[in-house]
Amino acid sequence: MKIILKEDLEKLGKAGEVVEVKDGYARNFLVPRNLAVAATKGNLSSIEKILKEKELKENKRKKEALALRDKVEGISCTAEVLVGEEDKVFGSVTTIEISRMLKDKGFFIDKRSIEMDEPIKALGVYSVPVRLHPEVTASLKLWVVKKEEKK
Repeated sequence: MKIILKEDLEKLGKAGEVVEVKDGYARNFLVPRNLAVAATKGNLSSIEKILKEKELKENKRKKEALALRDKVEGISCTAEVLVGEEDKVFGSVTTIEISRMLKDKGFFIDKRSIEMDEPIKALGVYSVPVRLHPEVTASLKLWVVKKEEKK
């Protein structure tokens, strides 16, 4: 069955493309979820409308990501870690912990959006990249400090 994609699908194609898929996949998955429409003459003429809608959605997402980037870059997070002799850090600061700190400050950012090659295992000030949109990356200031002992 030939269909017109309404959204980008990783293994099928981009929005507005006409692709051939199995009938059951189109009828039972793509069409009910509003991801595609049948490729009829009338629908083929409405591809431009679909592409304009997609472009408007993408522009809106990018504007929201730009606004969020400014807010994220305006804050800094502090991770308190246990340290041993010579300021050797026990454990590390991971993307999960950074995501949790951002959530506490009111920013709901998925841990997979935080781009770190490896967990932070030393005290100091770090600039952690946070991908908010494919074209927008924020730089979060992260302080890793020694946890004060309670007596």
